[in-house]
Parts: sequence; structure tokens; C-alpha cells
Amino acid sequence: MIAVIIIVVIIVILLLIFIGNYNGLVGLRNKVKTAWAQIDVQLKRRYDLIPNLVETVKGYKDFESSTLEAVTDARSAAQAGSNASPAARAELEGTLSSVLSRLMVVVEAYPTLKANQNFLALQEQLTSTENQISSFRQSYNNAVLQLNNKVQKFPSNIIAGMTGFKQGEFFEVKTPEEKAPIKVNFS
Repeated sequence: MIAVIIIVVIIVILLLIFIGNYNGLVGLRNKVKTAWAQIDVQLKRRYDLIPNLVETVKGYKDFESSTLEAVTDARSAAQAGSNASPAARAELEGTLSSVLSRLMVVVEAYPTLKANQNFLALQEQLTSTENQISSFRQSYNNAVLQLNNKVQKFPSNIIAGMTGFKQGEFFEVKTPEEKAPIKVNFS
């Protein structure tokens, strides 16, 4: 009789461990998805701001059209890759960030454009959006780290393997352009 009670208690404890770990994995997977969705919201905002910024800059007929084309092309590529993996998406977004940074540097040579109120407002919104994207990338990577730790640590790694949980993919900067510091030249 005591042996049966001990076996039942052990089974209940193992079941509770399984349920607790499984629910923890589900919660972390959902946290990763939510963090990714927050990045998507900010990227959509960025995509919406870029055409307005390009149109404002186009009004200055002497402005370098190659820079504007690069911004437009990078935006289109980033939008087209919206369903890509985090690594592929990070590369596309890195290219867009690099091109936008180059645009802001080129703008320095156009004092009347820099003083234009529409441009200044758009630049401020874009800067704010970039800061939010950076913050949400950090939150996403923290959520991925928590999920990956849970997927790799004992005993939850056994439950993750049994139930098909996979490690998350970090949103990493891989392009050399995005890693390099922005060069500002006021001459």
C-alpha cells in the first residue's frame, strides 16, 4: 500500500514538473513572438516614414539622386523580406539602417534642407523610431536568450525535445556597414 502511494506521489511530482516546464516553454515562446511583433510594428512605422522623407528631400533638385534611390531600394528589399528569418531580416534592416544613416550624412551638405521644418519633423520621428527599434531588438534578444536557456537546460531540455520546442534566433547585426561608425563631414 505504501509502495503504491509512493509511486503515485512520484508520478504526480513528475507530471507537475512536466506541466510546469512545458508551460514555461510556451510562455517564453509567446514572449519571443510578442517581442518580434513589437519590432514589426516599429519597422512598419519606419517604412511609412521613409517615403515622406524621400519626397521632402526630392524637393531639393540638386540633391544626390543615387542616395535617394539607395534608400528606396533598401526600403523595398526590407519590406519584401518581412517574412524572412530573424537573421535574414536583421541583414535587410541593417542595410536599410546603413543607407538611412548615409542619407542623414549627405543631408549635412544642404543647409536649407536641414532647416526645412518638414524634414526636421520627419528626421525626429525617424530617429525616435530607430531608437524604439533598437530597444525592441534588445527586448527580443532577451526573450530569445530566456527561451534558448530553457530549451537547453535540464530538465526542460528533455521536455523541449519531446514537445518540439526549438531555440530562437537572435536578431544580430551582421553587415559591416551597420557595425561601422557613421562618418559625419561638415566640410
